[in-house]
Amino acid sequence: MGLSSTLATAMSGLRANQAALSIVSSNIANAQTPGYVDQSVNQIEVASGGIGSGVQVIGVNRQLDLYVQNQLRTETSGSAYADQISNILGQLQNVYGTPGGDGTLETSFNNFTTALQALSTSSGSQSAQTSALSAAQSLAQQLNTTTQGIQSLRSNVEQDIGNSVNQANTDLSQIAQINTQLQGLNPSDPAAATLMDRRDTAITQLSQLMDIRAVTDASNQTSVFTNSGVQLVGAGQASQMTFTSPGTLGATSLYNGDPAKSGVGSLTIQLPNGSTYDMVANNAISSGQIAADLKLRDQTLAQAQTQVDQMAATLSSSLSDQTTAGTAVTGPPAGFSLDVSNVLPGNTVNLTYTNSLTNTKQQVTIVNVTDPSALPLPNAPNANPQVIGINFSAGMASVVSQLNAALGTSNLQFSNPSGSTLQVVGNSAATVNAASTTTTASSLTGGSAQLPLFTDGNSLYTGAITGSGSQMTGLAGRITVNSALLANPSNLSVYSTSPPTAAGDTTRPDFLYSQLTSGTFTYSPQTGLGSSTSPFTGTITGFMQQFLGQQSNAAASATQLQQGQDVVVNTLQQKFNSTSGVNIDTEMANLIALQNSYAANAHVMSVVQSMMTTLLQAQL
Repeated sequence: MGLSSTLATAMSGLRANQAALSIVSSNIANAQTPGYVDQSVNQIEVASGGIGSGVQVIGVNRQLDLYVQNQLRTETSGSAYADQISNILGQLQNVYGTPGGDGTLETSFNNFTTALQALSTSSGSQSAQTSALSAAQSLAQQLNTTTQGIQSLRSNVEQDIGNSVNQANTDLSQIAQINTQLQGLNPSDPAAATLMDRRDTAITQLSQLMDIRAVTDASNQTSVFTNSGVQLVGAGQASQMTFTSPGTLGATSLYNGDPAKSGVGSLTIQLPNGSTYDMVANNAISSGQIAADLKLRDQTLAQAQTQVDQMAATLSSSLSDQTTAGTAVTGPPAGFSLDVSNVLPGNTVNLTYTNSLTNTKQQVTIVNVTDPSALPLPNAPNANPQVIGINFSAGMASVVSQLNAALGTSNLQFSNPSGSTLQVVGNSAATVNAASTTTTASSLTGGSAQLPLFTDGNSLYTGAITGSGSQMTGLAGRITVNSALLANPSNLSVYSTSPPTAAGDTTRPDFLYSQLTSGTFTYSPQTGLGSSTSPFTGTITGFMQQFLGQQSNAAASATQLQQGQDVVVNTLQQKFNSTSGVNIDTEMANLIALQNSYAANAHVMSVVQSMMTTLLQAQL
C-alpha cells in the first residue's frame, strides 16, 4: 500500500467523519423535535489502491421500528377515540348535575311530588295550588335546560367533526405532496430522510382523527387506507373529504341513512378516481376522534335525549291518559266493543288475546296514525306488544278494513256495529282476553281526575306519529305547564263544574301524586333500557334513576378506558422512542468516538505528509 493510497484512505475517513459529525449534530439539535427519527450514516467500504480500503458515505439510515410505529398509530387512534368519548360524557354529567344537588332532574321531580303531597292535605289551599304549579314549572324548565345542554354538546361535536375533516384533508394533501417530492430520491438521501419524517408526522396526526393503515412500497411511496379499505392517499393523489353541516343541532336533528331526511351533517369522500363515498352510511371510520364524534352525535347523545324525552312524555301522558275498558261481547264469537270517538292521533286501542294453538298471550297496540307517510309502523321481530298503525281519520269502514288486513292472520275479526263503535272478536284459534282505549284528556274540568297538566308548547301531548317522527322526539325541550291551568290554579283541585267538585275533595291531587310516585309505566327500548321483547317497566322515579345511573356508569367506564388507553400509548411511545428517538447519551458517546476517529485519520495524514517530505528530501 503506497503513501498516496494511505493518504486517500485517511482523507475518505475524514470525509466520513465529517458526514457523521453532521448527522450527530442534527440528531442532538432535533432531540426534542416531534416526529424526528434518529439518523446514522450509511457508509460502505471502497477500494483505495493495491492494498487496503477506504470508506464512502452513501446516505443516512433512519433508526425506525416499523412494527412498533404501526402499533403506535393504531393505539393513537384508539386513544383519541377514548379521550373524546370520556370528555363529552364527562360534560354530559355536568348537564345532569350532582345527584341530590340543586338544579337537577331528580331534585326538581322530588320537589314537584312533595308539593302535590302537600296539596293533597289541603286541596282547597290557594298557596298549595300555586306552590304545586311553581314546582311543575321548575320541573318543565329543568327538562328544557337538560335538552339545551345535550343539544349544545351535539352541536359542539358536529362542529368538531368539521374541524377534524379540515385537518384530515390537510394531512392527506401533505402526505400526497411529500410522496411526489420523494419520487426519484434514494431512501438514504439525507433530503429524503427529512421528507419521510414530515410524512410520518402527517400520518400520525391523521391517525388521531381516524383509524388508518399505511403501506410503503419499494419506490418509497406511501399509500394510506382506512381499516375498512377506503383509500385516502395513493399514486401521488389524495382523496378529498367533505363535511356539510346544517349548523346548530336540535333534538329533532337526527341522522338518517336517506340524505333527504337526515338532519345532521353528512361526511363524504371523493376518491382519486372521482367517485364519491358516504363515510357515515358505510361505517368507513371506526376509531379516532371523528369516529368518536359520530357515535356521540348520532347514538350516545341522541339516546340521552330520547331518555329525557321519554321522561317528559311519561310525565305528560301519565296525568292525562284515560284508559277505558271495552264492553264484553258474549259469543260465540266472544270479544269486546270499544268507543273510539275520542281517539286522537297517537292515542291507542289496546288488545290482549290468547293464541289457542300455542296457548301464548300476545299484546297488540293499535295507534291512530293520520299521516299516511308514517305507515306502516316498524316492529322488531317478536315484539310484544306488536304495534300497528291505523288511520282513524279515514272513517270507520276504512278502520275496520285496515285492521282486518293487518291482524286477520292473528284470527282476530273487526267490525263496526254502529257509529264510532269498534268491535273485535276471536274464533276457535284465538280468544280476546281484554280490550281498551287510551285517550288524552283535553279538558281541565271534564269530570275525571286526569288533566293535561303538561303540554307540548300550546298543544296537547298525545304521542302523535308523523312522517317526520314521533311527537315524543324533543318533547323535553318543549314541555311546559298548561297555560289554562296557570291562569286558573284552582283546577289542580277542581275537576268538575257539573256537578261542582266538593270543597276539600282531594281526588285529583291524590291521583296526580299516585301516578307520579307509584304509577307503573312501560318505556321505549330506544331509551337503551330493556328490549323490544322485554321493555323496561317501572315508576317514573325508577326510570329516571335507571337512565341517570346508566349515564354515570358509562362516563366512569369511558374514563377508565381513556386511562388504560393512555397507558398503552405511553408504553408504545417509550418503546418507539427507545429505537427511533434521539438518545443524548448515545450521541455524546458517538461524538467522542468520531472525535477520536477524526484525530486518528488526521494523524495518519500528518504522518504520510512527513514521510513524503522525508522521501522528497532524500531524493534531493
